[in-house]
Amino acid sequence: MSIVPATLVRFLRFGSVGASGVVVNQATLWFAREHLFVALSPRVSLNASLAAAILLATVNNYFWNRLWTWRDRRRAQDPLSTFAQFGQYCVAVAWGAAVQVALTNLLAPFLPYLLANLCAIAVAGGVNFAINNRWAFRARSASAPELPWGSPP
Repeated sequence: MSIVPATLVRFLRFGSVGASGVVVNQATLWFAREHLFVALSPRVSLNASLAAAILLATVNNYFWNRLWTWRDRRRAQDPLSTFAQFGQYCVAVAWGAAVQVALTNLLAPFLPYLLANLCAIAVAGGVNFAINNRWAFRARSASAPELPWGSPP
C-alpha cells in the first residue's frame, strides 16, 4: 500500500498539468492583451484576452490530464467518447473559469493584471480538480453503461 494517498498523487499530477496550463494561459493573456486586442477598451481587452487564454489552457490541460492525471480512468478510445469527456471537462472548467474571471476582474484594479490572474487561477484550480475528479474523469464500474453526455457530479 502506498504511503501517499492516491487522491493526493492525482491532485499533485493535476497541479503539474495545471502549471503547464498556467504558462499557456499567462502567455496567451499577455500576447492577446498587448497585441491582439490592444485597440479595444481596457475592460473589453482584458475579458477577450482572458477568454482566449482560458480556451487554449483548457485544451492543453484536458489532453495532459487525460494522458497522465487520470490515465487509469480512460473511457473507450473512440472519438465520440473522447469528445463527450472533453465536453464534460469543459463544463467543469467553466465553473473554475467563472471563478477565475470574477476574481481577476475583482483584483485587477488593485494588482497588476497578470498577478491578479495568477491569484484567481490558484482558487479556480481547486474547483476544477474537485469537479473533474468526481465527474469528467470519475471512476466507472465495468458493468455501467456509458452515456455520451455522462451524468452530473
